[in-house]
Amino acid sequence: MTVPVFEEYEPAADCGCPGCARRRRTAAALPVRHGGHPAAHGARRVLVLVTAAGVVLSCGAGQAAATGRDARADTVADPQPGTPQGTVGPLNSGGATGSAAPTDTAQRTTTRADIITRAKKWVTAKVPYDMAAYWSDGYRQDCSGFVSMAWNLGTNEWTGSLAAFGTKIARADLQPGDILLFHNLADPSVGSHVTVFGGWTDHTHSHYLAYEQARPNAREATTPMAYWTNSSQYVAYRYKGIVSGASGSGSATAFPGSGTFGPGVDNAYVTRLGQLLIAQGGKRFYEQGAGPRWSDADKRATQAFQLAQGWKGEDADGIPGPGTWSLLIQGTGHKIPAAGSGGTPSGTVAYPGKGFFGPGLSNGHVQRLGAQLLSKGYGEHYATGPGPRWTEADRRNVEAFQRAQGWSGSAADGYPGPETWRRLFA
Repeated sequence: MTVPVFEEYEPAADCGCPGCARRRRTAAALPVRHGGHPAAHGARRVLVLVTAAGVVLSCGAGQAAATGRDARADTVADPQPGTPQGTVGPLNSGGATGSAAPTDTAQRTTTRADIITRAKKWVTAKVPYDMAAYWSDGYRQDCSGFVSMAWNLGTNEWTGSLAAFGTKIARADLQPGDILLFHNLADPSVGSHVTVFGGWTDHTHSHYLAYEQARPNAREATTPMAYWTNSSQYVAYRYKGIVSGASGSGSATAFPGSGTFGPGVDNAYVTRLGQLLIAQGGKRFYEQGAGPRWSDADKRATQAFQLAQGWKGEDADGIPGPGTWSLLIQGTGHKIPAAGSGGTPSGTVAYPGKGFFGPGLSNGHVQRLGAQLLSKGYGEHYATGPGPRWTEADRRNVEAFQRAQGWSGSAADGYPGPETWRRLFA
């Protein structure tokens, strides 16, 4: 890194131009040891740190401030101001006031899940943004310090050095734990910023979940690809130390493909999907837990989760795509609301699937079906019961209910399908 050159100057205290006003605000906000204006500490002159390579002093929305206008005025405005960052340095062993710890230069390994977990810890703790302070883990509380922490680098880097720890990838190949980096070579103090990619939030890949350090504190937010400003200049990088593992990524977390889910499929990914949906509030759809055979419960639970994200149309068709899978795997989406507030209409029971009804089958769904038929007045074929074992009486009572709906042929075969079930339990 280029050795800093100190230049002494005396600003016009009463100059009202945007540049001088901005310089006074910046200088007043920093202690003298970080380039602050001594006038704020009882002195008249100021030392300003400048470097030939351009030590970065701001990132995020700095460009908007420099031009005197909101660069996002015609889009959704990012409410956060610019986020200055510090330079390359070691971890701080004593938090904000401790002494510096030795620099760890060894290449560390980590998993995708661990990267996201570390990022979430700062978000949960609402770590405040501060380019001159260090959190209890030794990392600097700015955008580049946040990524240094999430990647577990062992040092505090800046936007001009983070790329050396990663491999450039295409945006289409982004996976949770990768980063989106903009380092403005022309002027690092304008716009430079970095975020951790948390997964796509829609099937068009126009928005993603970003983990980042910005004022007032660490946050996670749905963000347009790649950022609110300077979007085209952000570059995707993957940490060189990424490894697979039980808590990491790889085949266990990557989207297995659209053909893995849907009617007729039977595999471990369907079981995993059900488990993830149950963890996100979809337990009511699975009366007997998640299983490998795709059922209407999987579809309805998936659709309820998609609707909870605010998606509509083909984005909420009940079949998981990459966006749905990513949110479920990372646990970052909105949870399925309780019955009555979304998902399954209040008072209904999730359809378990045709596989529970037929000759030789015995389970709680058969008994529930019989009880509901009786309550609706369609139990005339029961001599005793109903019970958990499927009988011809069950079939004939279901058929009577179906014919009462005006159905005939295969639509009235005596075996409950999704629509029969919905009407029966409505």
